[in-house]
Amino acid sequence: MSNKNQAIIVKKVKKGGHGFHGGSWKVAFADFAVAMMAFFLVLWLSETATDKQKQYIAGYFQDPGGAIIGPGGADKAVIEMQAPEGELIKPSIEGEPDKGQSVINEDDIEQLAAEKDQQRLEELREKLIDLVNNSPDLSATKDQIHVDIVPEGIRVQIFDRENRPMFAGGSARLQPFTKNILNRLAQVIKKVPNKVSLTGHTDRIPYTGRPGYSNWELSADRANAARRQLVKGGLPVSHIAKVEGLASSILLDTKHPRSPVNRRIAIIILKKSAVDALQRNAIGTELDDLAKDVNNK
Repeated sequence: MSNKNQAIIVKKVKKGGHGFHGGSWKVAFADFAVAMMAFFLVLWLSETATDKQKQYIAGYFQDPGGAIIGPGGADKAVIEMQAPEGELIKPSIEGEPDKGQSVINEDDIEQLAAEKDQQRLEELREKLIDLVNNSPDLSATKDQIHVDIVPEGIRVQIFDRENRPMFAGGSARLQPFTKNILNRLAQVIKKVPNKVSLTGHTDRIPYTGRPGYSNWELSADRANAARRQLVKGGLPVSHIAKVEGLASSILLDTKHPRSPVNRRIAIIILKKSAVDALQRNAIGTELDDLAKDVNNK
């Protein structure tokens, strides 16, 4: 009787409704992702590759063994990844991780160089202004120095003042304070690689000191005297691009042609483009080919 009345317990285990799927869907999704990546890679290559490169790629898919390679046959088995004409490939720097080669156009290189040159000159201008305004030894003469920007570069002008001339009367002999100004300027200008031009100017008072000697000779001699002092102050001789005298042909104060402010020395720290133009003008178009032949010998 006790066995007949014994309770029977049945346990049912419920399985998840999606258990039969397994992990096969992951494999299918991975294959799909790889196929999409390859598809977008082909789209990118077809957009950026040159016609010559596309021919090589097509030849490879037609005959991966190399029988059909494209123009040039089997000796051109390696696809030539050359930059278009007029461009340069920038190599990776040794010791740095390879981030791939970047293509730089020659015009872009010139533009970058011009921007760097302009930035360097702007920084130089700030240093020159700071020198003039804050140097104790230039405080008495800073009203005779003017720094500004001109199309050719940065210009520094040193003027005569009433009862304070830069040179001894009627000569190219520098006054002590003028030597000091030029020495201080040389210490700043020499820190940039830009070349320098110097121009001497006079007022319109005729020079009568000696026969056959005029304001043209005087202005040129004064510009040369300024050049010598800049070099003595530390400016490399190779930085001198031009020295000239313009007499009174370009007056600063046109209303008062005899004003002492017209007697001045102009120092221009030249942009590279200004130096190039200066050299072209100096050679002249008719002598350009001759100069090239001489330089190539």
